[in-house]
Amino acid sequence: MKPIVQISLDLTNIDEALETAALALRAGVDWLEVGTPLILAEGLHGVRALRQAFPGIPLVADLKTMDGGYLEAEMMARAGATHVVVMARAHPETIKCVVKAGADFGCRVMGDNLNCPDMVAGARFLEDLGCDYVIHHIGYDERRGLAAAGQRMPSPMDQLREVVQAVRVPVQAVGGLSLEQAMECPRCGAPLVVLGAPLTIDADAFKTADGDLEASLRLICQAIHAQDVAAF
Repeated sequence: MKPIVQISLDLTNIDEALETAALALRAGVDWLEVGTPLILAEGLHGVRALRQAFPGIPLVADLKTMDGGYLEAEMMARAGATHVVVMARAHPETIKCVVKAGADFGCRVMGDNLNCPDMVAGARFLEDLGCDYVIHHIGYDERRGLAAAGQRMPSPMDQLREVVQAVRVPVQAVGGLSLEQAMECPRCGAPLVVLGAPLTIDADAFKTADGDLEASLRLICQAIHAQDVAAF
């Protein structure tokens, strides 16, 4: 598959999310992500507003589901989400419920390996249970906590190639990537490139970053779309 650019709307205000989404789509972004902060702030109303404003655009609801998988996925799919996120650390039955709801309501499932003791095994586990995509994810709090302690922050790039090689489904790398690293993902075999905090969103304030975001995004999207995804 060709590279796909996704913007994470890690905001807490639906009006700003709609404005940022419109800007991102003009710049060439392919998918919109209803980030966890936006889901917490606006819930289903935010998903419905984005779906109404941008019909036909893939819409990822970053639920980080840990329990109640079928109902959460059903609610988001009915509100207009095309993709939902379930955690590998959830009970296997929860993951199966999300996958079942995805099949019942026409929604794709993204499995997130955040905080798995073995990130590669976590990715395989998600694929084996029926997830359509794997998110290889190093968490925000983990990175900041280690940095505050003077330790090296882990990066999704550390094991990205191993994760890609371990599964057949498309992989997305998330968590503290620099812009250069995000743009490197297709060359590592991960076609789903996420742009968000801290690339286009202020990670501390959860608001849109300053500067000419649209022009920057356009150049980034062009560079990513021009790549071929490496096969391993």
